Amino acid sequence: MNEEMVISIAERGIYTTLIVTGPLLLLALAVGLIVSIFQATTQIQEQTLAFIPKIVAVLIGVVFFGPWMLSHLLSYATEIFTNLNRFVG
Repeated sequence: MNEEMVISIAERGIYTTLIVTGPLLLLALAVGLIVSIFQATTQIQEQTLAFIPKIVAVLIGVVFFGPWMLSHLLSYATEIFTNLNRFVG
């Protein structure tokens, strides 16, 4: 296993992590922005109001994006395990 292979595996892992977590992070960001605009316009300064909608939105996002996220993670894991012989041997 040389340096190029290790860098390639790490690069693919970081890319997979960004692709898998991206939709949920964007969803939480959008909901947080909407809640903060709502709090600013109504002058409600309740701290827990910001967390509950984000948690619910992320859970709904996991329900909708879960199969897609799992397929990406499984394809990455399959790629690593199938190439393990080539990397080690």
